[in-house]
Amino acid sequence: MFRLTRFLKSLADDSGGQHHQMVAPTGPVVIWNLVRRCNLTCKHCYSTSADKDFQGELSGEEVGQVMLDLKDFGVPVLILSGGEPLMRPDIFDISRQAKAMGFYTALSSNGTLISEENIGAIQAVGYDYVGISLDGIAETHDRFRRRQGAFDEALRGIRLCRDAGVKVGIRFTLTAENAADLPGLLHLMEAEGIEKFYLSHLNYAGRGNRNRAGDAHFRVTRYAMELLFDTCWNSIRSGKPKEFVTGNNDADGVFLLHWIRENQPDKLARILPMLRRWGGNASGVHVANIDNQGNVHPDTMWWDYNLGNVRDRPFSAIWRDESDPLMAGLKKKRRPLEGRCARCSYLDICGGNSRTRAWQLTGNFWAEDPGCYLTDEEIGLSENKNENIPMLEQRIV
Repeated sequence: MFRLTRFLKSLADDSGGQHHQMVAPTGPVVIWNLVRRCNLTCKHCYSTSADKDFQGELSGEEVGQVMLDLKDFGVPVLILSGGEPLMRPDIFDISRQAKAMGFYTALSSNGTLISEENIGAIQAVGYDYVGISLDGIAETHDRFRRRQGAFDEALRGIRLCRDAGVKVGIRFTLTAENAADLPGLLHLMEAEGIEKFYLSHLNYAGRGNRNRAGDAHFRVTRYAMELLFDTCWNSIRSGKPKEFVTGNNDADGVFLLHWIRENQPDKLARILPMLRRWGGNASGVHVANIDNQGNVHPDTMWWDYNLGNVRDRPFSAIWRDESDPLMAGLKKKRRPLEGRCARCSYLDICGGNSRTRAWQLTGNFWAEDPGCYLTDEEIGLSENKNENIPMLEQRIV
């Protein structure tokens, strides 16, 4: 996850001080798909959910036992997801238990089931954050969600959370089919007083993998990121900063470096160490996933790659186990990458990007990421590359 606002705030600090120091968490952030059932059938769903019961899901008691292990292991954050988590009857019991144990507890919802009847319960849980997915404005969102009226229902959920004092944000998955709606969503964020915007690049997993041809072309991705950079920067300079975050394409950190070179070259020396401390892709290290049946994955996009099951072994034991070749490679300080990724000058920033995309297209964990939208020149492979940043790096080191 790339916390854009954190980096750009450091540029606005005219004192030149080192703020927002990033400290590695004691354990991984856990995205937990507590239920696979969903009232929608979205085009890019990574869990391929549906409105039916799925067998073998963890019971409430089992979830509680796993949470005890997660707490002892130092997991700081639980993101409760689905399917649609509000379709799990005991979701509020689980959420209250997570909060009582001291987890930063977030709810990831499609928003359509948030209503006047349950907003009080949502408020009472005290979620640290509720993320609601929007795939565009009105008809675009409804088309992606395959249900007429889904946009209005999701927007109602956002407004109910906002008005109840619950921190709420928009989650947007970028594709070539909905990129034109990004400016409208950013305007909606401002007009509705929404605090956070999360842009997810389409990853090749689940239903998204079958719609690979709909992935945003590199040119569209660059346009979207530049718009996000400009919007975030303007919100900071206005004194009313919003929280902007991106995910599933760690090339965003390197692209930001080039954006700063063009717009504020005197700030390069300040931002480069921050980007290196961030380090890019955290799958298998600082990000983990547990699915509805208790299978553990390196992150949410690896649903077809199981590391073990919490019914058989504690999560803490599964996560430490490096006998699995994928986990062994992910946990290496320098992953055994190939192709462009292995030769990239900014590997210490992006960490090799998404291994899921490489695996889905080639069957090789360590092949170059086909989703990297940076040119050879921008990653230092071209003979005509701009020398400004490599020279700067040498001076800082």
